Amino acid sequence: MRLEEVDAVTRAFDGTVLRTRTLAGGYSHETSLVTFTDGWSVVARIGGGDHAIEAAVMAAAARRVPVPRVLRTLPETAAARAVMVLEHVGGRPLSAVTGGTRELGADVGRVLATIGGITFDRPGFFADPTLAVDDEPPWSEQLPGFVAGCMEKVPGDRLSAATRAEWVRLCATHAPRLAAIDGHARLVHSDANPKNLLVDAGATRVVSVLDWEFAYSGSPYADAANMLRFGATLTPAFRVGFVAGFAGHQPADLPLAENWRYLGRLLDMFALSELVTRPDDNPVAHQAADVVRQWLADGIPDV
Repeated sequence: MRLEEVDAVTRAFDGTVLRTRTLAGGYSHETSLVTFTDGWSVVARIGGGDHAIEAAVMAAAARRVPVPRVLRTLPETAAARAVMVLEHVGGRPLSAVTGGTRELGADVGRVLATIGGITFDRPGFFADPTLAVDDEPPWSEQLPGFVAGCMEKVPGDRLSAATRAEWVRLCATHAPRLAAIDGHARLVHSDANPKNLLVDAGATRVVSVLDWEFAYSGSPYADAANMLRFGATLTPAFRVGFVAGFAGHQPADLPLAENWRYLGRLLDMFALSELVTRPDDNPVAHQAADVVRQWLADGIPDV
């Protein structure tokens, strides 16, 4: 956090900052814990997407699931980057939990299913803080071209030319199956992974869902696939509980498709294809490349 940004937070809350500490966070933004001299703390998010849109998404989500309150959004200035100031929520990241239980997995599944209960007029990306949705081609039509564009940016030492071409073919072959859920217009967190979920001290339930910058209107199956993307890092008990919790808490007006896990994996092809383009110092890029190779070797998993 730059001194100018600390000063902006200081002025916004008419206090004196005692210290700042960098928190683990996403790769698209900086996150810092800002503690004032009276002991009160806030979280400052710098960078990422449009803070006004993200704040509106969080306000909508807060009616259904626990999220941090947005305290202020501070605009970019000549000296300081834009800052979103959030309440500091106690808890620890799910990514720090070892031996995740079936009970915890079920609660994570329930929370992600509940997020999908929030509806919009049509699928697509949010255009402004009113959460109006841009008019986009359906996902089944977007996937082949999106993947092909991403593969042109992947370093050759991460995925060979032959592997990239094979991945493009696999995605294009399966893309038409997404037509079954092209019309889903539900809130999708779109970054629903263990680092963005805080859990209680006993690791039994979710206490907050963080980082909504990539949220959009689409199919909730995408969030389930995101959580299971690197399934080897989750315990078998957690995975069983998660699938049961997600399936058992679907909104009444959205019957669960029999092949929902497969359809979620197809939606995850968008994310996997983008993740493998990330810089070498991003470990997720290499994890995503491993998943691409695994799917090409073993087929698209439906569990």
